[in-house]
This record gives sequence, structure tokens and C-alpha cells, in this order.
Amino acid sequence: MSSFKKLLTTLALTASVSAVAAPIEVRIASHVSEFSPLHAQSKLFAEEVEKRLPGQFEFKLFPGGQLGKEKALLANLQAGSLEMINIASGVMKLDKKLGVFDLPWLFDNRSHVQKAMKGGLEDEIRSRIESVGNVNVIGVYENGFRHVINTKRPVVEPFDLDGLKVRISGGKFRQGVFQQLGASPQKVAWGETFTALQSGVVDGAEAATYGFYEQKHYEVADYLSLTSHVYTPSFLMASQAFMNKLTPEQQKVFKEVGRQITDKAYAVSADLEAKYFADMKTRMKINEVTLPKFQAATKASYQNYIDAVGDDYLKIIEAAR
Repeated sequence: MSSFKKLLTTLALTASVSAVAAPIEVRIASHVSEFSPLHAQSKLFAEEVEKRLPGQFEFKLFPGGQLGKEKALLANLQAGSLEMINIASGVMKLDKKLGVFDLPWLFDNRSHVQKAMKGGLEDEIRSRIESVGNVNVIGVYENGFRHVINTKRPVVEPFDLDGLKVRISGGKFRQGVFQQLGASPQKVAWGETFTALQSGVVDGAEAATYGFYEQKHYEVADYLSLTSHVYTPSFLMASQAFMNKLTPEQQKVFKEVGRQITDKAYAVSADLEAKYFADMKTRMKINEVTLPKFQAATKASYQNYIDAVGDDYLKIIEAAR
């Protein structure tokens, strides 16, 4: 073989090896901070895929809305301009039936959630999202229960909310639930809630535990009541365009890992919440609530949802009690 041919062969082999060795960049974006369980879930997923397919991917995590807010992240995923995202309530806007997670006091606790998910709810949700959203659902985990923080008094029973000005996120439905319980819903930007609590513009706010913790609301509010009034899952999803570029083996691993880490993902979420509670207990008063009274007071709000889309999801949830 001539020197020239040898050189061409060497260059070809080098190019081939380089092409095989080059890892695929995978961005996983989220709208919430690194304090959130979503960030921990994304990290867990990336670590497990790396164990199964070492060196094939380079995962880059973008928490805190670095690549956009929830609505923009979902739109970019659907357009194929993002590889993966991990978001929460924004997914519910894809379809009215997914609005089941806006219903108040839907679940008793995390164990109830997990039992319902394993009892068929997760598969139903996955199928629904993929059919209406043109995305691949890799994992269904949790953003968590939402609670109420305030400057006035512990909230133990529904009437304790009466007259409180509460910063509410979400749409008209959630605002209506709080109005039904006597509270006065307030629209305040999340980043301005600390100042609003401090100045008395609002008496309280509702959010997931990590939200209160990262914003240090314990510095300006005395009471955290574990109302658990709304539970929001998290959804780790991949774009159709990205998945189509992967080999069958890589696709298989992504889907398998997404399901296999589910229990670990819930455990990580529980650990984070326990850590934040432990710290906040030294700074404020934390109380449980009389859950059945809240459930009874808001049960009528379910009827509009049932009339619109049926009760098949609700039957799965009820069977898991």
C-alpha cells in the first residue's frame, strides 16, 4: 500500500473513531431552581444513563428558567429546539383532562400518590400527554404538595383562612377554591412575594416547600401550615426530534431509566422536603391541618371537572386510598 493510501486510511479511521467517541449533548432545562426536586431528578436521570451508556452523552442541566419559563420550555421541546425538559403544572395546559391535578386535596399523602400512579394513573397520564403534546414522556415524578405560609396565625381548619390575603399561583380555578374558603387571592410576582409578606401587602402565600425555603420566606412569616391543598407531578420529557436521532438501544435505555428511577426520584424528593422542614422548624411554627374538613369543604369543586372530561382518573385515585 502506498504512503498516500496509508495516510487516507489512517485519516478515515481517525475520523470514524472521533465520530463514535463524540458524546451527544443533552440539555435538560427546568423553570425551577436547583433547590427543587426537579433538578435532583434530572441529575439522577443523567447519572443513571451515564452508567448504562458511558461516554455516549454529555448532559447539561439548566435549572431556574435559564432557558425560559415553563410555557416557553414546553413550546421549544415540541418544536425540537430543546432535547429534554423537566417541568410541572405547565403540562396540564396541554389538555383539560390533565387538569385533574388542579383539583384541591386530591391526594392524602405521598404514599397515596405513588399507589395511584402505580395503579394505572401514570400510564394514563403518559399516554395522554404523548398523544396531545407530540413529546416523549421519559419519567413522571413529583414537584410536590403545596402548602400555605402566613404572618397571622396557624391554618388548621378551613375557617382559619378567612380574611387572609394570600398570594396564589395558578389560574382562576385555584383562586376560586381559596375564595370559597374565605381567603382573598392576590396576584403577586413570585420574586416579589418576600417583600409583599414583609410589607403586609399580602398575609400569606401558597407554594411547594422548596419555594418557601429558597426564597427565605421564613424570615418574614411565622407560620407554615401543611395544607397539602394541591399536588403537582413533574414530567421529564424528551423532544420527538431528539429521540429520533438516537439509536434503538439509546432510546430503550432512556425509557427504561426513566421508569427505573421513579422510586428513587420520590425518595430524593422526600429527603429534600424533610431537610427543608428540619431547617424551617428552627425558624418558624409548622403545623398539620385537619385534612378531612378541607376535603369536605371543597369536594363540590370536582363536579365541573367531571362534567367536562369524566371521572376515570378520579376513580383510579379513589381506588388507591
